[in-house]
Amino acid sequence: MSRAALLALPRARSQSPWAQALQRLRRNRMAVAAGLFLLAMAAASFAAPLLPGLPSPAAQDLALGAAAPSAAHPLGTDLLGRDLLARMLYGGRISLLVGLLGMLVSLVIGVGYGAVAGYAGGRTDEWMMRGVDVLYSLPYLFLVILLLVFFSRSLVMLFVALGAVQWLTMARIVRGQVLSLRQQTFVEAARALGAGPGTVVFRHLVPNTLGPVLVYATLTVPAVMLQEAFLSFLGLGVQPPGASWGTLVADGAQVMGLFPWLVAFPGLAFSLTLFCFNFLGDGLRDALDPRESRGRH
Repeated sequence: MSRAALLALPRARSQSPWAQALQRLRRNRMAVAAGLFLLAMAAASFAAPLLPGLPSPAAQDLALGAAAPSAAHPLGTDLLGRDLLARMLYGGRISLLVGLLGMLVSLVIGVGYGAVAGYAGGRTDEWMMRGVDVLYSLPYLFLVILLLVFFSRSLVMLFVALGAVQWLTMARIVRGQVLSLRQQTFVEAARALGAGPGTVVFRHLVPNTLGPVLVYATLTVPAVMLQEAFLSFLGLGVQPPGASWGTLVADGAQVMGLFPWLVAFPGLAFSLTLFCFNFLGDGLRDALDPRESRGRH
């Protein structure tokens, strides 16, 4: 073995599990391509106000009407003569924010609830998880609709309502991980050094559950985006004059026979984004749990 190879061995062995997972993720071409697409879509959407030549998404030209794609309007215009490309980019900001912030709400609630239940154990764990079972038996979209009807239809309420019904599976995942970790040596050492329950849970146990949590969080984003699209079909999503991909698809579906581009372009952007989140989630799962990847192959 060459000297360079010998020098590389200690460095490879000293890599942290996260660095090794990142290397495995980089070797997954589909996951990398999906991540790059999501980054490009997010950058284009959030930088839309800075793009030169992009018209305002609210600028109407009734004389233009629903015009087909052209040099002036690459993706065409809607029934009110508004540029579809501008409305898609601005709508992408809303759809991505709904997915990401809804995921963060579910992450905060689910991780905290599941970690406390798993660490407490006994009757506390049993009662807390029976509460999760009861909530699972309820139609969660019906709960979202009730929250939006009785409180408000603002964007903030939409974020909170969608995130507040997505935390149940997250809580179960974290609780299962904590149950398997709470008797480990590092937890016993933390207790012996005088760490309280809160310190043990949130400083020692929760960081060791981040692998499965990150994977499920990635898969939660498209689920929340799909729910927002469904609510938009019911008129409970983003309210006019604002738009999201869900509202654009809903509006375009009503006239798809006459103006197919009004549903084709938003639907394509929405579908590609959902696919990429799922590809990225699968890649993260394989990278963080290589044994499962080998088992499938």
